[in-house]
Amino acid sequence: MKEPELVTATQDELDELLRLAKTNFPTKQYELLEGVLATFVYVMLKLQNAKTSIKRFQRMLFGHSTEHKRNVLERAAGSAQPGQVEPGPDSGQDPQPPGNAAAAQPPRPRPPGHGRNAAQAYSGAPIVECDHPDLESGDRCPQCDKGRVYDSPPKSLVKVVGQAPLGATVYRVQRLRCRMCDAIFTAPLPAAVASLPKYDSSCASMIAVLRYGNGLPHFRLEGLQASLYIPLPDATQWDIMSKAVPAPRAIRDALIVQAAQAPLLHSDDTPMRVLALMTERARAEAAGVKPVAKAINTSGIVAVLQDDAQQKQHKVVLFFTGHAHAGKNMERVLAHRAQDLAPAMQMCDALAANSAGEFKTVLANCLAHGRRQVADVAEQFPEAARYVIEALAEVYKHDATCRQEALSAEQRLAFHQQYSLSVMDDLARWMAEQFDKRLVEPNSGLGKALSYLIGHWEALTLFLRKAGAPLDNNLCEQALKRAIIHRKGSLFYKTVHGADVGDIYMSLIHTCRLCDVNPFDYLNALQQHALAVIGAPARWLPWNFRGQLALQPVG
Repeated sequence: MKEPELVTATQDELDELLRLAKTNFPTKQYELLEGVLATFVYVMLKLQNAKTSIKRFQRMLFGHSTEHKRNVLERAAGSAQPGQVEPGPDSGQDPQPPGNAAAAQPPRPRPPGHGRNAAQAYSGAPIVECDHPDLESGDRCPQCDKGRVYDSPPKSLVKVVGQAPLGATVYRVQRLRCRMCDAIFTAPLPAAVASLPKYDSSCASMIAVLRYGNGLPHFRLEGLQASLYIPLPDATQWDIMSKAVPAPRAIRDALIVQAAQAPLLHSDDTPMRVLALMTERARAEAAGVKPVAKAINTSGIVAVLQDDAQQKQHKVVLFFTGHAHAGKNMERVLAHRAQDLAPAMQMCDALAANSAGEFKTVLANCLAHGRRQVADVAEQFPEAARYVIEALAEVYKHDATCRQEALSAEQRLAFHQQYSLSVMDDLARWMAEQFDKRLVEPNSGLGKALSYLIGHWEALTLFLRKAGAPLDNNLCEQALKRAIIHRKGSLFYKTVHGADVGDIYMSLIHTCRLCDVNPFDYLNALQQHALAVIGAPARWLPWNFRGQLALQPVG
């Protein structure tokens, strides 16, 4: 059988075919033709959606490929059938030029630099000043014997050494014993280490940074330490961290209060396993009792604080693990919000579980989530996907311009209203026409993607009406990747207490990273001044703790 030519037709064209056939076909044959066409449409939609679902399943198994506009449109162009054209708003043609739009763009210039880190990048390393052994500033030049030498900018050289994550020193203390009375005389330890415990406070800081900052589970650190002949059992690691948690817990509680006052908060969830909660759920189900909640999540909340005194922003990252979704955890944070403050902006995706519940917020939805749904069906609907993705690319290009020019929130709003408003209005009209003119099947992958954008349009376009509203939730997504890395390494938390300890350390470590603070140094400072931190945690936040270090004795 000869392979048939693939034909695409709109619903209007099929309806017109049935109207013509109804007057010329007998009733029985007409009903057969109507059923054949209905079956054809049904099967094509199912195959289309199945293909999309398989693509999504592949991404679940093997991870997402990049969603850069160039790559998405290249995949879409490669999947388009010859001669297949999807109608645009009016003429039936895509308003964008055909072909690969990225190919016409000039190549990006190569960034400057030689690929090496400058000496200034090693800000955590100690500095050793090396003075000239024979010359001082003002001495006569030994080469020409005419001029004098003066100080010039020093040359910096970096020397890097390897070491174990946790080091140890063995003190062999001499003991003398009397042969007559058996009295034993023990040599004193050095004064600097005589009063120190076996495990220094810095041990808890390093273990926390490795596990909750970089996803290195206890058993892997145990194996690494054992191979370096400085053993550190996994149970000992947990004991060290759990005993050191009071000061970090006080800081985490203070950060919750600070985050509640922020004008903008991002939130989202990622699945997590807590064995104790899973066991409780299994017991309840076995007893025939419906569990209160089934899902177990780690919620990430990122608050963007405005520091008017220093004219800068501080970002606070909070993690909460348990049955509660991001919306419930947002309630937990906003319960500390001052009553005289206006409602905060909340950026999240459109899931109902992410809404803040009884606390009123100005809701903004993530434009990247809507774009992703269109990108998922780009291979099945290349021309329509091209139109949406390139329209949103214009908006993101305008937002990048605002960042490059360091515009204020009000200036950014005016810029978007001048340049992005018309783009988004055209996109809204185009999407409405796709449904009004029946150019897209509502139950198709493209129809569902466009319905998502239309249904949440007000929240997706808040950046066009309110100063400071972000375009997407990428800030929270990036923070949650740290929890995902921890989940991939450690697989689960054993108890609710263990999850709480993990949330505390993870919140502090990633808040430090967003505030450009060394998390190891910060956790050390909290341990060394634990009593002062617990007494006044608001003075020991990542962006102001250095001012307290000069006022507090070490101990």
